[in-house]
Amino acid sequence: MENEHTDPAVLYPILARVDSPDDLKALPAAEMEPLAEEIRKCLVNRVSENGGHLASNLGVVELTLAVHRVFSSPMDHIIFDVGHQCYVHKLLTGRRDRFSTIRQDGGLSGFPKRSESEHDAFGTGHASTSLSAALGFAEADRLDGSDAFTVCVLGDGAYTGGMIHEALNNCRKDLRLIIILNENEMSISKNIGRFAKNLAHLRSSHGYIKTKNAIARFFLRIPFIGRWIFNRLLHLKSGLKSAVYGSNIFEDLGLFYLGPADGNREDTVERLLREAKAYGQSCIIHLKTQKGKGYTPAEKTPDRFHGMAPAAAPASSAPSFSEAMGARLCALAESDRRICAITAAMASGTGLEPFREAFPKRFFDVGIAEEHAVTFAAGLAAAGKRPAVAVYSTFLQRAYDSIIHDVALQKLPVVFLADRAGLNRCDGPTHAGVFDVAFFSEIPDIDIYTPITVGALHRAMDAAFAGNVPAVIRYPNGRESDEVVERFYKDASPSGEFLQSDFNARETLDAVIITHGRIVTEAIRAEQLLAERGICAGTLLLEQIKPYSAVAERIAPRLPESARAVVFLEEEIREGGMGMLLSDAMRDLPAMRNKTVRILALQNAFLTAEVGKTLFETAGLDGASIARAVTDSLAKFKEKS
Repeated sequence: MENEHTDPAVLYPILARVDSPDDLKALPAAEMEPLAEEIRKCLVNRVSENGGHLASNLGVVELTLAVHRVFSSPMDHIIFDVGHQCYVHKLLTGRRDRFSTIRQDGGLSGFPKRSESEHDAFGTGHASTSLSAALGFAEADRLDGSDAFTVCVLGDGAYTGGMIHEALNNCRKDLRLIIILNENEMSISKNIGRFAKNLAHLRSSHGYIKTKNAIARFFLRIPFIGRWIFNRLLHLKSGLKSAVYGSNIFEDLGLFYLGPADGNREDTVERLLREAKAYGQSCIIHLKTQKGKGYTPAEKTPDRFHGMAPAAAPASSAPSFSEAMGARLCALAESDRRICAITAAMASGTGLEPFREAFPKRFFDVGIAEEHAVTFAAGLAAAGKRPAVAVYSTFLQRAYDSIIHDVALQKLPVVFLADRAGLNRCDGPTHAGVFDVAFFSEIPDIDIYTPITVGALHRAMDAAFAGNVPAVIRYPNGRESDEVVERFYKDASPSGEFLQSDFNARETLDAVIITHGRIVTEAIRAEQLLAERGICAGTLLLEQIKPYSAVAERIAPRLPESARAVVFLEEEIREGGMGMLLSDAMRDLPAMRNKTVRILALQNAFLTAEVGKTLFETAGLDGASIARAVTDSLAKFKEKS
């Protein structure tokens, strides 16, 4: 581990000399292999400590080295997709000394981030966006007469996304665009056999493009019949190539194709990149890499090392919300054969692997294509099935039109299982599920459930599948809190109203905090701080927030008449969120008379944790901030009185 030596030059003697891509270019070719070993050692040490994406980064070490030795960032634009394979890129572009802070509060992002470095051309926290962005860069350079290249490093997982194919359809031949297709899991090509491999080697060999262009010039100079002969030769060549390779979608789209080749050989990748650069037009290079390369545990089980938790994460045998959801969905599907499960290339992350094994005919992984996933679910629902769409909250943003037009407008009973809802510490704004409450709240006839314990999750799923309207069940990353269970569920007898509290309307309280989700733990801390000041506060925990009018009617009888301040608290954006809509629904109810109202939520900004602060502290939503807000509200009430 890194703490065995404090001097980076001892641990990583070659890497310690690389502070920029220019430093990398200056190294002799003989040092590339030992440098790759040092980088892998650094990745294993740091990601094991901080958590993050290990296997994918181990697989692209040589590829990234070659890209930075051939091209000149930031003049040339390098875009990674999915962005979690950018760790090596960060090490080579002046961020080695800060690499220990990756995915930490106030540290380096785990994804490319334009505000972090000039070498991060485009932010790619969500998959399949790179080629569209790369086309934008390449077209802008064409318009400006620039000689810059745009290099798109495209993982084969991202290749399953529909946006990639839309962008491929829009590629022009006359751009300085190089697409590197990094295949590490799925078989894309049918190029098998010794003859095909030899032909691939010939096409990528030094001088191939030069010879090809010389032959073209020779025949095209022949008067009258030269072009006819050249076209016949092209036709003959295409027929031979088709017989060996099969159809090649990339060349059908006008892109020059090189590969497949071993992407874990730096010299091979570098040679291919130099040939593609010399070609001077749009080109695709097909590389095959090994996920987890150089680290035996990750090589054997790359899925396990795709996304790792930090070493300091507390060990627990309790199921995560994702795992609990998967188990409950299996139980429901046993008794209801209409239930189907859909995911967008995230079966493991969303807890659906058990469903895949138990009900393979009713399980559908559509790839990174959330828009298609939702409309596909709508089709299943219209045909009488009960589909569940399990997708991370931030990824559901990509399917908003499908949710409105294909599901809600037709009142189809699709159940959306919005995983990773709320603030997520390590992955930053790209993975912060803080918009789903607002965007689902604006859609008519959709119920929103917000469980924060496994029992509440089960009740929400039972209700959603028993209903006949679209429903959203949103839950955070991680496991239920013992503190929350002890506080709100200690008698193991939920109210049945999707509303929990440990006080009643007859109690004497100064303030009530109304909240949902994981941030309820901060409400509990605020109560404790307020008690030290002689202020008695209580918390209402919502397990369902929409329909708001019905929830308002449930809450009203629970509000003590003595309470003078009501604070609506959430870790989602304020505009259009629970606080605004529920407070509006309760405004004219008799229970709200003589009470001041305060809404505490995220402001309309993308939140990144400050150094030394938690996300809740950075946002002003921690226990101390909540306690101050309650105290201020009570003081204002006294002033008005």
